[in-house]
Amino acid sequence: MAGSTLRIASRRSQLAMVQTHWVRDELAKAHDDLTITIEAMATQGDKILDVALAKIGDKGLFTKELEAQMLVDRADIAVHSLKDLPTNLPEGLMLGCITEREDPADALVVHAKHRDKTLATLPEGAVVGTSSLRRLAQLRHHFPHLTFKDVRGNVITRLEKLDSGEFDCLILAAAGLGRLGLGARIHELIDPSISLHAVGQGALGIECRDGDTAVLEQIRVLEHTPTARRCLAERAFLRELEGGCQVPIGVNTRFAEAEHSGDLILTGMVASLDGLRLIRDEARGPQEDPEAIGVALAHSLKDQGAGEILEEIFASVRPEA
Repeated sequence: MAGSTLRIASRRSQLAMVQTHWVRDELAKAHDDLTITIEAMATQGDKILDVALAKIGDKGLFTKELEAQMLVDRADIAVHSLKDLPTNLPEGLMLGCITEREDPADALVVHAKHRDKTLATLPEGAVVGTSSLRRLAQLRHHFPHLTFKDVRGNVITRLEKLDSGEFDCLILAAAGLGRLGLGARIHELIDPSISLHAVGQGALGIECRDGDTAVLEQIRVLEHTPTARRCLAERAFLRELEGGCQVPIGVNTRFAEAEHSGDLILTGMVASLDGLRLIRDEARGPQEDPEAIGVALAHSLKDQGAGEILEEIFASVRPEA
């Protein structure tokens, strides 16, 4: 691989660039003779900020433009927040690498006037900002007395809206806040018993052309096997439910204790948008076959009525013509 060049496609948001620069720097450490370039661009999801994500549709909102660069040979890899990467990729592309996961939890960030409150003690009618139907449904289920309002824009923009008094609190990904150096803004990490996180949340996914062995050889140094197994189980669960990034589907994965042979345990949830119906279950199996665990859990939830809930949601948030 002497003297080779690797071209990275990335979103140009601040968080995306932080993540992409981390990938670039780690690859540069591993490959002394590798020249790495970055092509940053705006995606559809970055451009449309006045419409709720669920109303736009979620098939590659934050990935299509990056994928196009690889398909026309203007980039070799694309760096994604794995939670934004659809489970079905375009023909000719593959998920080549999953990096070590940061804390996948959802985080509560509060306005200064609520610094003495927790999620459980916020006053009735407090305005919670979130653009995620997954977070919305679960929090409505547990805290029906709160008011929920859609919030768009990057993390910095959302925090500015919070601090100006437009919201009482925000729900954001702890991993994103940490990567931006804003971990001090985390007021409370939300327990999985309240809010299961998004599929792939906290991990980065590196997409490349299918079968590009030279590139796969270069990026495999960033593969983190325990994270990859957890995320592959989560992605199989989501794929089997035919859900997308903007559907109230939540997950949590963990490895069992050694006496149970290190099985992988996947917890999954499907909820109605009003939070009144929430179906939650778990499945476990050998961590070496994570996708089978995800498929099994999806079938279990379907048997309990998850399919009907999802059909209703798809009908209600179908993108406008």
